[in-house]
Amino acid sequence: MKYEILPSFLAADLGNLAAELLRAEASTADAIHLDIMDPHFVPNMSFGPSIVDFCRRTAPGFYRNVHLMMSRPDLYIEKFAQAGAQTIQVHIEADCDLHEQLRRIRALNVKPALVLNPETPVEKIFPYLGEADEVLVMTVHPGYGGQKFIASCLPKVTEIRRWRRDIDIMIDGGGNDETIPLAASAGANQFVAGSYLFAKADMKAAVEELRRLVGAAVSAV
Repeated sequence: MKYEILPSFLAADLGNLAAELLRAEASTADAIHLDIMDPHFVPNMSFGPSIVDFCRRTAPGFYRNVHLMMSRPDLYIEKFAQAGAQTIQVHIEADCDLHEQLRRIRALNVKPALVLNPETPVEKIFPYLGEADEVLVMTVHPGYGGQKFIASCLPKVTEIRRWRRDIDIMIDGGGNDETIPLAASAGANQFVAGSYLFAKADMKAAVEELRRLVGAAVSAV
């Protein structure tokens, strides 16, 4: 199984997006994670398709993981696919037919993924696991960066891994050198880190240290 580190672009210096994106790519991170928020699903707003397209043009070889924190992701899936999203993550809590949206995403040659909020029972996701390539377990309440990691979400990771050994499981929220190894021990293999990575002067060293810690955590299980 491949273990991946993804810097969250929401934590980048918004006045220097090109430099920040290239710094993240040079860190040897596996992908850039882009949080797309509407003001209905979460109490905040963020990027749109133009930023995804900007990432594609600025760092074309840097994988683009797009997380749609939206009540109606079905209205925007094509726009983000056309802008260059390579994975599109939709929430189990969204107001749309998830079976249909996962099929639409795959038909656009984009990797389909599901997202589960902290308060949502893990069982809600099981009917859709056969249609998703990835599950994102939120370890904070979505909407803002820099929140405290919710460790009580980790049993969901373990349960999903029990149901599907081959699926990618990502955690997002409060990711750092203490919490990411815990998530790896629980069964996650993809790890988003925002403030922790973008605050580092040497992001590459921080990514390499996270890889080392993940490897040690997995070996100890």
